[in-house]
Amino acid sequence: MVDVPEIDLTDPDVVGDPFTAYGRARERSPLARVVTPGLPPLWTLTRYEGARAMLADPRFAITSGSFLRPDVPEDCLPYMRTMSEMDGPEHLRLRRLVAPAFTARRAAALRPAIERVVERLLDALAERAGDGGSGVDLLRNFAAPLPMEVICELVGVPEPDRARWHEYGALVAAGAGRGFAAAIPGIMTDAKEAVARRRAEAAPDLLSELIRAQTEDGDRLTDTELVTLVWHLVLAGQTPANLIANAVHALLSEPAQLKALREDPALMPRAVEELIRWCGPILLTVPRHAREDVELHGVTIRAGDAVTASVAAANRDPRAFAAPDRLDVTLTREATHLGFAHGPHFCLGASLARVETEAALAALLRRFPDLAPAPEEAMRAPDPGTWRLASLPVTL
Repeated sequence: MVDVPEIDLTDPDVVGDPFTAYGRARERSPLARVVTPGLPPLWTLTRYEGARAMLADPRFAITSGSFLRPDVPEDCLPYMRTMSEMDGPEHLRLRRLVAPAFTARRAAALRPAIERVVERLLDALAERAGDGGSGVDLLRNFAAPLPMEVICELVGVPEPDRARWHEYGALVAAGAGRGFAAAIPGIMTDAKEAVARRRAEAAPDLLSELIRAQTEDGDRLTDTELVTLVWHLVLAGQTPANLIANAVHALLSEPAQLKALREDPALMPRAVEELIRWCGPILLTVPRHAREDVELHGVTIRAGDAVTASVAAANRDPRAFAAPDRLDVTLTREATHLGFAHGPHFCLGASLARVETEAALAALLRRFPDLAPAPEEAMRAPDPGTWRLASLPVTL
């Protein structure tokens, strides 16, 4: 009998410290079961090698059952199915069309625009804190609005409309629910307008580049696909907000690491990779479903069973990383973390998220050398699916 540990996502110990909970399971077995009352159980790969292999294994596919879809009006549904929800040739076609707009080189070219957004938000943050640098919530006033402001830049949203887009971002970040579903028609309407605006008048932004995208055989993105991609950006854009907040909280909790980064800003790209590994927001990957019966680590996974990778466990696997439970921004790790997944569904916006996080942390540390935790403690959101904060009070 194979020893397969069970992880209950309603267990306060799992919600409060998933890295320890998943780590215990990893050291017992390379395979575990994740259970949630009212939902089918998931198999999860807990060790780095097995998790990475599963994410690239064509025997495991993303299907319609991989996502919990919000309850939205029927006329929105054609635009709801993002590239993340596709698999096989359908996914590959779209990936080939949009990938050139999301390369590391393209993200680097967007850095000046991202840095301008960062500086504007930090100006507002300093003004809110006042001359004494009194307590301010860094999540609410900086990390959370940053990704949506960057998205507005990328798709050419006019300044007067941006407050509405920030409202959309807040509702999406709050997760599934009535507010989330209610925001979707507005996002779709505004996304359609953004696409029409850029079709009529191109600009040096991401949306114009996607409109021009064309394969060798002449294939192009349709308006529906462009609108869906904007929706995808809004959904995925919440990841940098959580990553930036987690990173700042981690650095403030590890003074030696913060000092090293302040003394050598050139460490920033390496530090961001280490922070993604150590405190990235993704705990479990999007579930895949077995196309056929598959044996993993002595257990038969039946066709149709849901399988996920425990990023929280794999990114701290001592088989892949030396001293994995230690945060060290000076290290170049032996293995590549799974914070952006792996395989065909490796995060399309990974390069953009890296640049956004680097720009945010670099400017924050440069402008506020006395940045410190506020007396009021940061609050962690009780979210078993995402490692994220609900607040991050700091003094400047």
